[in-house]
Amino acid sequence: QVQLVESGGGLVQAGGSLRLSCAASGRTVSSLFMGWFRQALGKEREFVGGITSSGTLSNYLDSVKGRFTISRDNAKNTVYLQMNSLKPEDTAVYYCAAKGGGNIWRDWGQGTQVTVSS
Repeated sequence: QVQLVESGGGLVQAGGSLRLSCAASGRTVSSLFMGWFRQALGKEREFVGGITSSGTLSNYLDSVKGRFTISRDNAKNTVYLQMNSLKPEDTAVYYCAAKGGGNIWRDWGQGTQVTVSS
């Protein structure tokens, strides 16, 4: 099992940027597909985007395409979510997750709050 810890959240004005980090420990995640999710107050958790183990392919929620970028540094066992041109509707708790066998999201971080003010 891998432990995931997100950091980098905070309060930012609309149009600003934040970079979230997801540090993994317990085992390497270099071979795992990694993803970012978010959950706004009163809403269901939604998939923001994911990245393959090599980092060569990623996919994104339509509403964040062109603004968010996922990357990874396997040497540091860390995945990142760069968020630019932030909007108030991006306000949520952001979680990273690792996909395990059976194509399920097996391991989750505790989340980090992102708040975008208008």
